[in-house]
Amino acid sequence: MIEAPVLEGERIRLEPLTRDHLPGLEEIAFDQNIWRYMMLHVSNRDELKAWIESAISAAGQVPWVTVLKSENRVIGSTRLIDLDLRNRTVEIGHTWLSPRFQGAGINPEAKLLQLRYAFEDLNLNRVAFKTHHENLQSQAAIRKLGAVYEGTFRNHMVMPDGSLRHSVWFSITREEWPQVRSRLEERLRAGRPSA
Repeated sequence: MIEAPVLEGERIRLEPLTRDHLPGLEEIAFDQNIWRYMMLHVSNRDELKAWIESAISAAGQVPWVTVLKSENRVIGSTRLIDLDLRNRTVEIGHTWLSPRFQGAGINPEAKLLQLRYAFEDLNLNRVAFKTHHENLQSQAAIRKLGAVYEGTFRNHMVMPDGSLRHSVWFSITREEWPQVRSRLEERLRAGRPSA
């Protein structure tokens, strides 16, 4: 099992998720819009504690909290899942942000940090993403990163409310990474206010 490193960006820091992050997560985690497309819904402290325990104890996962550096406060979470060092693949998932910070350029910076870690530190060949078929906002964001649509797993999962989820899959390969990185870096530079 790999220990999550701290990944430092210009506006955010990805810190390894620990039980000590519970108070910070409690301030933002109970908006049900966050969990709408997730396989687990969190609505109270006990469920959040169980979510943290699951994240930090699951094999093949590298979980982080997303910290806004200017306020030194937790604003979300993300992780690497299904890390396979033999085949050098991983998925980025379980990503969520406080609604206040959605659409604010935080997610692309977090993805740049995670992708850089995956391709340049772990030397992986492939990074995957999957999302609920109805989560069009997530699909658009994944495409905007430069990930390639691979297909849809129909009737892939049963959601907490009993409905069926089709999972829409995307990926970025090692060969695509230099161009994806360059575009992501340019996108983040263009989104910054001038000094």
